[in-house]
Order: sequence, then C-alpha cells, then structure tokens
Amino acid sequence: MGRKLAALAALAAACVGASVSASAQVAGGQFPARILAAHNAERARAGMPPLVWDANLGNAAAIYAQQMAVSGLFAHSDRSKRRGVGENLWMGTRDAFSFEAMVGGWTSEKRNFVPGIFPNNSRTGDWSDVGHYTQMIWPTTQRVGCAIASNQRTDYLVCRYATAGNIDGHPVP
Repeated sequence: MGRKLAALAALAAACVGASVSASAQVAGGQFPARILAAHNAERARAGMPPLVWDANLGNAAAIYAQQMAVSGLFAHSDRSKRRGVGENLWMGTRDAFSFEAMVGGWTSEKRNFVPGIFPNNSRTGDWSDVGHYTQMIWPTTQRVGCAIASNQRTDYLVCRYATAGNIDGHPVP
C-alpha cells in the first residue's frame, strides 16, 4: 500500500503542478485578495467581523485540491486530519467561473438560511443546504486559506477555515 500512495503522490506532483500554477496565475496573483474579499463582503452583510488570510490553511487547501484534481473525486477531506478546521469545496468547468462566482455559489445558500441554533438553520430542514454559507459567516471563524487545482476539464476550489464552524448546538445569528 505504501508504494501505491508514493506513486499517487508522485503522479499528483507531476500532473497537477502545472495546472495549479496556471489556475493561480489566471488573476495575476490576485487570488487570495479576491477570495478573501468575496468572503468578507458576505460576512459584512451578515454583521460578522472580517476574516484574515492564513497561508498555512491555503497550503493545506492546495494539497487537497491537487488530490481531487488528480483523482477526479469530489469529496470532503478526512476530518480527523484537519481537527478544528472547517472546509468548503466547489467544483466546476475549468476556466468558466470567476473566483467571485465560485464563492457566490456558497453565498447563494443564504436564500435558505434562517438564524438559530446549528443545525436548525435551513428553511428546507436540511442543514447541508446552508452549510457552506454558515461556515463562511460562522461567528468564531477568524482565518481562511483557499486554493484551486484543475485537471483538463474541472476546477476544484478548497477553502479551509479556522476555527471550524457548523458546530451542533451553537448559534448562528
């Protein structure tokens, strides 16, 4: 099993390195500022203090985004490997969406959001219909770091948050 993981890691480094740098350079190096601004605009609308960019969270997000781009699997990372850190994921057609549109997908969940005690925050009765949005505006979250990786067809955006949101029994105003 160790050989298989090592081979996958080598493949990821070889295949994804070029596509990650291409995606990150699309905005002329403005990726962190634009993603952070999109988050903080929504936090301001919700009356929450702004987040600050965390390069360590961004680096961890980059590693996971690369894994998804190589494997083509879209799923949350193992929570036990990111204790105390929340995660939002997005995927879409490569180069078809702005960074703001990617985050806007999460922000659009606001239409189903109702203030209250998590996880009872969705008009639909299903917290997953608002989970990206609640993580974005979570009152005790202070830092965010994000990254994009791409394969030939798909962009994968991963944002990591500290401290994590979406904690059962806690209020979301």
